[in-house]
Amino acid sequence: MRPGSVAIVGASETNELGEIKDKSEIQLHAEAAINAMRETGLKPSDIDGIATAGTTPSIIAHYLGIKPGWADGTMVGGCSFLLHVRHAAAAIAEGMCSTVLITHGQSGRSNIAQGGFVGGGRASLQAQFESPYGIVGPTTMFTLPVLRFLKETGTTIEQLANVAVVQREWASRNPRAKLQELTSVEEVLSDRMIAYPFTRAMCCLVTDGGGALILTSAERAQDFPTRPVYLLGTGESVEMQMISQMYDKTRSTAFRISGKKAFDEAGISHDDADHLMIYDAFAHLPLYGLEDLGFCGRGEAGAFIEERHTAPGGSLPTNTNGGGLSYTHSGMYGMFALQESVRQMRGTAPAQVEGAKISVCHGVGGMFYAAGTIIMSNERP
Repeated sequence: MRPGSVAIVGASETNELGEIKDKSEIQLHAEAAINAMRETGLKPSDIDGIATAGTTPSIIAHYLGIKPGWADGTMVGGCSFLLHVRHAAAAIAEGMCSTVLITHGQSGRSNIAQGGFVGGGRASLQAQFESPYGIVGPTTMFTLPVLRFLKETGTTIEQLANVAVVQREWASRNPRAKLQELTSVEEVLSDRMIAYPFTRAMCCLVTDGGGALILTSAERAQDFPTRPVYLLGTGESVEMQMISQMYDKTRSTAFRISGKKAFDEAGISHDDADHLMIYDAFAHLPLYGLEDLGFCGRGEAGAFIEERHTAPGGSLPTNTNGGGLSYTHSGMYGMFALQESVRQMRGTAPAQVEGAKISVCHGVGGMFYAAGTIIMSNERP
């Protein structure tokens, strides 16, 4: 994709976030999609490409009455939607389709009793080699890398807790955020222990909700009533799903590959970024993201956040909606990170970063097994 040749023209979430007991997951997909189509003036018959995760493109297309000529059902966890953006941009650039709808809908909270962590069945590698030792879900899987990260980099528990504190500051400025009350490092550390070193405040929310994006060519984007947000660079990567098989538990290989591809394609430096979204299912992910994406050197991310570079008024405003820790987290948070990047580029975010022109949005899938990076701008290069 040539930088600036594809744009996001539609970006909407469901009317509500939190606990939505009266809508199924398909209805959440549809509500977000209808909201995105309404703001762009499009009808289902105008959409010729569709992408989604958690369900199949065929189900969403049928439910909405869309007859696509291009579809993407890539499912690599919470960053799937960032990969969908990348794939859609390539498809539009190659003339495979002209208008792509990407949808997300998930009842992470309302269906929690029916859900739970799925390890892939008794024959899976996880079930054979990790689950017998208690590694059976996000909190227990993430503890191993983060403890190694803290030890090798010298990052402190207090700095880890401070991630949640700073993101709550952003959430306090966002009326749609689930948690808006300011907190402190002491309160985060004294919260209920979930799995050491994670207290409840360091773990993501569990909510219902959804979102949708609409992409088209930059030339067509001028005809829409919304302010276009141009794609500058994209990246993706995967590595093994098992925590025990990570190449390096203190770094994400997928993060580093995905981020480099996006920055190389965009042709920008880290100093050019005005805004950053890093998928934060747990408090340590922004630390990994800052270092693996190249914004901080080895072991510097904890101090970088502690020195308020990512906070309101800082040099690199990060997770400005409150993130998965305080805004919302339906289970696959990547769509909501993308939505906030778009809002910042449109100039419509509740906690707007003044003068922001370039946003970097980075997501994780599973427990470090996938990554997607999207760099966007409100100025066409």
